[in-house]
Amino acid sequence: EVQLVESGGGLVQPGGSLRLACAASGFIFSDTTMSWVRQAPGKGLEWVSTIGASTINTYYTKSVEGRFTISRDNAKNTLYLQLNSLKTEDTAMYYCAQGGATLATGTPPRGQGTQVTVSS
Repeated sequence: EVQLVESGGGLVQPGGSLRLACAASGFIFSDTTMSWVRQAPGKGLEWVSTIGASTINTYYTKSVEGRFTISRDNAKNTLYLQLNSLKTEDTAMYYCAQGGATLATGTPPRGQGTQVTVSS
C-alpha cells in the first residue's frame, strides 16, 4: 500500500523558512517522479514542484521559483521541499504526490499533508 507522510510545516513570519519532508513507502521510490502540491483554503490543488527519479530534473511553478527547492534522498525514501523567503500567499496545506504536475493535481492526496501558515 502506498503511504506518503508529510511533516515539517508550521507557523512562520513572512520572509521565514521551513523544510518539509515526505516519507514514502509501498512503492519503488527511487524509480518514481515526485511532486509537491498545495491547497489553500477554499481553493483547488495547485502544483508547486516536481523532481525526476534521478534528481537531475527539477521544475517549479513560477510563483515559487528561486524561493523553494525540491530534493530527494532515494536511500531514505524521502522527498523534501525547502521553503525560503516565505510569503503570506504561500499559506496552504502541502502534500507530496507521485508523478508530475498532471497526475499530482488530478489525484486526491494520499497523505494527511502538512500545514504551512505564513503570518506576522
